Amino acid sequence: TTSRPTRQLGGTGSPMAAQRCRFSQVGKHDERDQWLLPPENDLNVGMIAHVIAGRLSKQIKNDDIQAKLDYFSERRRGVEGYTPAINRVPYFCSGCPHNSSTRVPEGSRAMAGIGCHIMAIHMERDNETFTQMGGEGVPWVGQAPFTKRKHMFANLGDGTYAHSGSLAIRQSVAAGVNITYKILYNDAVAMTGGQEAEGQLTVPQIAEQLLAERVKKVVILSEKPQDYALIKLPEGVTVRDRSMLMTTQEDMRETEGVTAIIYDQTCAAEKRRRRKRGKLADPDKRIFINDAVCEGCGDCSVQSNCVSVEPLETEFGRKRQINQSSCNKDYSCVKGFCPSFVTVRGATPRKSKAGVGAVEGLGLPDLPEPTIPDFDAEFDDYNILVTGIGGTGVLTVGAVLGMAAHLDGKASSVLDMTGLAQKGGAVLSHVRLAASPETLRSPRIVTGRAHTLLACDSIVAAGKDASDIMRADRTAAVINSHLTPVADFVRNKDIDFQQGAVQRQLDELTREDARHRIPAQELASALMGDSIATNTFVMGYAWQKGLIPLTYASIEAAIRLNGVAIETNLRTFFWGRMAAHDIDAVLALLKGSRMDSADLPTSLEEIIASRRAHLTAYQNVGLANRYEALVRRVAEAEKAVAPNSEDLAEAAARYYAKVLAYKDEYEVARLYSAPEFREKLKATFDGKPRLSLNLAPPLLPGKDPATGRPKKREFGPWIFTALKLMAGLRGLRGTAFDIFGMTAERKMERGLIKSYEADMETILSGLTAENLPLAVEIATLPDAIRGFGPVKEANAHETAERRAALLDQWHGKGGTTDVHAVAAE
Repeated sequence: TTSRPTRQLGGTGSPMAAQRCRFSQVGKHDERDQWLLPPENDLNVGMIAHVIAGRLSKQIKNDDIQAKLDYFSERRRGVEGYTPAINRVPYFCSGCPHNSSTRVPEGSRAMAGIGCHIMAIHMERDNETFTQMGGEGVPWVGQAPFTKRKHMFANLGDGTYAHSGSLAIRQSVAAGVNITYKILYNDAVAMTGGQEAEGQLTVPQIAEQLLAERVKKVVILSEKPQDYALIKLPEGVTVRDRSMLMTTQEDMRETEGVTAIIYDQTCAAEKRRRRKRGKLADPDKRIFINDAVCEGCGDCSVQSNCVSVEPLETEFGRKRQINQSSCNKDYSCVKGFCPSFVTVRGATPRKSKAGVGAVEGLGLPDLPEPTIPDFDAEFDDYNILVTGIGGTGVLTVGAVLGMAAHLDGKASSVLDMTGLAQKGGAVLSHVRLAASPETLRSPRIVTGRAHTLLACDSIVAAGKDASDIMRADRTAAVINSHLTPVADFVRNKDIDFQQGAVQRQLDELTREDARHRIPAQELASALMGDSIATNTFVMGYAWQKGLIPLTYASIEAAIRLNGVAIETNLRTFFWGRMAAHDIDAVLALLKGSRMDSADLPTSLEEIIASRRAHLTAYQNVGLANRYEALVRRVAEAEKAVAPNSEDLAEAAARYYAKVLAYKDEYEVARLYSAPEFREKLKATFDGKPRLSLNLAPPLLPGKDPATGRPKKREFGPWIFTALKLMAGLRGLRGTAFDIFGMTAERKMERGLIKSYEADMETILSGLTAENLPLAVEIATLPDAIRGFGPVKEANAHETAERRAALLDQWHGKGGTTDVHAVAAE
């Protein structure tokens, strides 16, 4: 409350004495009725300090207060003008049932509900709006009479159903609306810790309740429908495989009244917990992608919506790989229409000798003790910001450091900022250390006061929240240079991860003389066989660099007190230290691992040489000569109009080879028979794996009832002998004896070769410096024609429309003058 005196109207005893001062109350708003602090979000220390300094400066003229106000004002302007290169947002876990269960048929809509599945409203799958618990779907009761839409879906978690969601269903029945409730039975309240839902109702009990509430029709969808064979269900309730979700929903939306689908699939995170604790069988089955066969079409991500299907950058473009550390063994990715999926049994993710053997037996030097900061003498407090991804164990770092501080007799405070981050989003841990608790007035690190950044994930570290805490002249950093894909990759196979921009932003936020970049995830995964070791690895690296003012004895004791994977974490901490001390010694141990890979060809000559070798192995030297002759002609024509450019020649070098070496049955067989395939398997897995392939041979009959596509089948180890024989028959390709060449897909692929050669001739006959960018667009068109079977057919159709528009522009037949706009269409 501030007071401002007004003109005196009377003496002390005057009736007007009470009006000598006029009072203005300031709290939520200032004197101009503007918000002092934002009402819609959480408040950080810098924001509050800025407001307090501003208020004090109005009453007290003081250089120190003004300096603080100027500092916080400058920081605030910086944050408001800061835009992260890319953001990490929460997403469904790998193998989450909601990856599939929240989808609706084309033309339908669903109302979201409370639970993890609420994230579907941000995933372009026609899930919209949400209500409080117990109100799921009820807005449709009010909307239905005033819309032409005849039906609505509503998502309802099993925990919410037990809590109050059954009342919402009762209301919909009473109102007589057409609505289908999808009861997502996950067997755990996943969003708040995985506890059992209250009441512990079983699927048959829920089905019986629904029918008792006069629900017209109930269908159970399950990942294991065979489990219901001996279970007595209410009359009329049917059980189907979860793959029949779309067909079932289409049936339900044509049924009058209230219907229900019970989607029975255990929460992926809960499965993982139970497997680790020995309460659930861990399937001896993993999926591996042969990237040489993979086309990078992204259909596996479309089918599974799974974040464990990650990009793999290769000399032939972006392919796919399975993150064996985060995979929860849902296997939905195998539904992608692609022959690159290998089922692996009898093997585990590979660990180096460093990950399983005694450190003492590896011939490594003893590590020197680093110089640890004495924050009693140098600092009032010492602040460590830890950034990472939810679900990867990043919060353990803060917990270990906090306990280690306690064991060292120091005060500590650890604040974890997670939100929905347990679902793969951003996690920030504010770790504050001091000699006494009185120094730690706030659990948050004050604006610009971070001494050390442990960037276990660089995207989160370069985010807006983290940027406010760091300062270029103060913050030392250990940065994991591996960029874990953001969830948007699931929906956009060609997303630019902005890796360079992220690293540049971190350069501007941290000290140049104390900035350490390491491929921490690759190193930790190769050494320990699991990417979850990354965070402890980064902590060990930072400690060895003298960036954590705690003793080794206290950190070791804290890891032991944590009681989880003690020896593994201690070994990982050691390897982080070792990487800081002698990175070459660590890399020497990883020969033969996936980390030990050759550099990708980048120059035009390197690309031509690589593709020549590939085409020779694909068919023969004649095909390689045909390829190089055209590429050389393109390069000469480009140099004539733009001497300093090789963009067109590089595009032709990459994509002419792509259309020439289409992946027919002979080529898939050759790629599986090549020694490189077995080498990649050996670099990924330990043990003696038993392999099988998941294929949909065009000459075999049968359609998948859920998708209408040719049916994929699993073929055992014998298939590799057959493939080796088939690879030897590739000389039949294109001849009268090529039985595979008679299919529509192969005819289409041969047509693409002729089209590409014709397009290059068109370009060569009229290339100028002005139309060079358009020529590059045309030469790059085959990049979009990825996949196999119906996926490739759809991509080829879309590309044909784009090609026609670009060629119209080339010939001056009108249309847009913006090449990139045409390409986008």
